[in-house]
Amino acid sequence: MKKIFTFLVVAFVAMGCRAQSSPVSWSFSASKVADKTYDIKMVAHIQPKWHLYSQTQPKDAIAIPTSFTIKKNSLVEPVGNIKEIGKMEVFKDDALGISANQYADHVVFVQRVKLRANVKTSYSGNVEFQTCDDKKCLPPKTVNFSVALK
Repeated sequence: MKKIFTFLVVAFVAMGCRAQSSPVSWSFSASKVADKTYDIKMVAHIQPKWHLYSQTQPKDAIAIPTSFTIKKNSLVEPVGNIKEIGKMEVFKDDALGISANQYADHVVFVQRVKLRANVKTSYSGNVEFQTCDDKKCLPPKTVNFSVALK
């Protein structure tokens, strides 16, 4: 009986760990493009059959768009908005009357920033995103990040 109980506990823990894994993984980096100017790259790596949603969605979309919240840093000034680089797909479901702007495989979000002085600092914040496949959507997830600027 004790072995069965132990097996069940291990099985439920394993299923819980698996359920918490995300079909999207993120990587964050900075590359210097000019004096005191950097491109922050936030790359979403998307597993096959899953989609990540664009920051901008059509009016009839029900998907939660990807959004970035950046921590205030008086040493870092953003230059423009966060750009998306990737092959955007326009999903349309006529039966439900909805559409969505989405990405498969990977997408790169780029924010250009300029330092106000020659100092070491960081660009940090979080990204909130939702992913769906053909059968289901997962609840939104938030990932924190911090990228060193030297």
